[in-house]
Amino acid sequence: MTGPDYIYYTDLMGTMLFAISGAMAANRRKIDIFGATFTGFVTAIGGGSLRDVFLNLRPIWVDDGNYLIAILIGVFLSAVLNDKLDRFSRTLTLFDAMGIAFFTIVGLQKSITYESSTIAAVILGMFSAVMGGVIRDTLMNETPLIFRKEIYATACLSGAILYVTLPYFGLPEGINAFLSALLIFTVRILAVKYKFSLPIVGG
Repeated sequence: MTGPDYIYYTDLMGTMLFAISGAMAANRRKIDIFGATFTGFVTAIGGGSLRDVFLNLRPIWVDDGNYLIAILIGVFLSAVLNDKLDRFSRTLTLFDAMGIAFFTIVGLQKSITYESSTIAAVILGMFSAVMGGVIRDTLMNETPLIFRKEIYATACLSGAILYVTLPYFGLPEGINAFLSALLIFTVRILAVKYKFSLPIVGG
């Protein structure tokens, strides 16, 4: 699979995972199927659309119907498997962690492709990952994860920094992306499991 194809299909996977995350959040609030679909949609496209605006690009889902199909598949899976998935208390966190891992790396790759500086690309990678969750939590009338004590955006930053560092050691692109996404996922899951958090100023 070529580089652009790899980024494209990874982006589609992240879109579907975030759609599942958003729809499941709505399902837990007993919101109807239209509301769950809407929540899944804005969760899935929110971060990537913001990134594309910063890159002065037209959001890709506007022109590529595959993104809408990925969202609908995610919403469908959340509806069909909701009862089974909801038995696991960490399921929403699991899909969210996978989503931020995929979206951070894709956002970073796309930003670098469009000649952003390394620092800007790292930040845009993080924005790609966290803003969908911010929109989801705001719609659910919850404090967004990024504003809570638990480690969330920091996990994205750690993976993004690893991604721009590993090429200096000669690692192939695919392995680099996998290891960086794995770091994000692992840091996020461990932070939830062991309640890791950053210090609070004045706290």
